[in-house]
Amino acid sequence: MLEAKIIDRGRGPEIAGTRITVYDVLDHYKEGWPAKEIAWLFHLSTDQVGAAVRYIEEHKGEVMEVYERILARHARGDPLELQAKLDAAHERLLTMVRQRRQAKTQENRDAGDSRGH
Repeated sequence: MLEAKIIDRGRGPEIAGTRITVYDVLDHYKEGWPAKEIAWLFHLSTDQVGAAVRYIEEHKGEVMEVYERILARHARGDPLELQAKLDAAHERLLTMVRQRRQAKTQENRDAGDSRGH
């Protein structure tokens, strides 16, 4: 089993060998969940949860500042430029679906004509 430690691969402090961040653990730790239940939820060992909790406590100011920014970002929803990209991608998908349906309809018509109908 991997050593229970916190690392940062560029996306914030996370439990080594996982993609679980200390902020994921913090959500439940703040609510008073026991380490055993947090471990079960994220498929971690209690040692890994303990490492996250220690990190949270040792870096409380920094962790809470970033956590509050995360919560604010989630409350705002997607930024306008991201939403515009999502809308454009969705429109491209709908256009592609319409084109495929039209092509399939034409194929069916052509198949019917070739059988003498």
